[in-house]
Amino acid sequence: MTDRLYYHDSYLLEFRARVTDASPDRQRIYLDRTAFYPTSGGQPFDTGVLDSVDVTEVIDEGDRIAHVIRAPLPHDEVSGAIDWRRRFDHMQQHTGQHLLSAVLLELFDAPTVSFHLGAESSTIDIAAGSFDSGQVRAAENRANAIVFENRPVTVGFQHSSEDLGLRKPTEREGLVRIVAIQDLDRSACGGTHVRATGEIGPILIRKLDRMRGNVRLEFLCGGRAVARASADYEALSAIARSFSAPLDETPGLVAAQIVKLQDAEKMQRRLLVELAQLRGRQLHDDTLAGAGGIRRVVRKLASIAEDVRAEAQSFTAGGKAIYIAVAEQPPSILFAASPDSGVNAGELLKSILAKAGGRGGGNAVLAQGSVPSKEALESALRELTAEDQSA
Repeated sequence: MTDRLYYHDSYLLEFRARVTDASPDRQRIYLDRTAFYPTSGGQPFDTGVLDSVDVTEVIDEGDRIAHVIRAPLPHDEVSGAIDWRRRFDHMQQHTGQHLLSAVLLELFDAPTVSFHLGAESSTIDIAAGSFDSGQVRAAENRANAIVFENRPVTVGFQHSSEDLGLRKPTEREGLVRIVAIQDLDRSACGGTHVRATGEIGPILIRKLDRMRGNVRLEFLCGGRAVARASADYEALSAIARSFSAPLDETPGLVAAQIVKLQDAEKMQRRLLVELAQLRGRQLHDDTLAGAGGIRRVVRKLASIAEDVRAEAQSFTAGGKAIYIAVAEQPPSILFAASPDSGVNAGELLKSILAKAGGRGGGNAVLAQGSVPSKEALESALRELTAEDQSA
């Protein structure tokens, strides 16, 4: 059994221990005591060194903890040292999660159902049918107010048979480790935590998502929140400089630019359609009539977009006309036929695509569909042109 030193002191960074077991290559080490936290409860493992050898992973195996190291350890007595920067970051994020979860329950009766501490940000999933930006700001303000109060965060142990008064009931039996924030929260937890809420630092909620019937909040605490706020400021300042405007005016300027861009895109689409219609009419005039007096065009294009449909309809609007467009990415066909061509575009294309393993449809004058491959496209095109000319 491994004595978990971090249970009693999250600030313990150096320790001595005895090797109790090891893998044959001595790169998976078990100790009688350790300050290394293993991955558990949504919190990642600590890193650091054992006798100057890097610890690359720490694994909870029930009664004992495995330390995966970069090179073999020859000695049975070792010195361990924890990477404090990583440890303290995890302490800030994990205690911040306890605080934020308690506030969400206090303000909105929204219990936390899961927690994940990531390399760049952390998330809480809460059982809530809906959640809005006003609630996010209220939770963030309340959590930061408690940070500023610098309430004590304590760790204690009680037996599961006692009235533990936990925010979330625990299934653990026997002695239970309880992390408490004064006058706010009591949670069964084996993680590493700060000594007072002031050490959490600022709490920043960054994102709100719907997730499998729950609501997911992405948040950052302490150093992460400061770094993210600084990066956000630099990004927004760059945008403001591009507008030669004060930072606070940029949201309105960006919104106005988006409206202008949308209007320009609409105008561009309209002009493309008008140009395609002109091309279709000109193409009809330039195409000689073939069998049965029908003007036929086959166009091979990169893709079939809205302007291609407009060109096809304009071409067949001239009468006695059939228009075929094919594209390889994805393999697809557009088929247009004038009412006086004697061809039902939808019925003919649907039948041919089905034979080629594709699908599609449309009406008597315009149809479109796709096939699974370039070979199937070529086969469908050959049959379509043959059937068209025999119709």
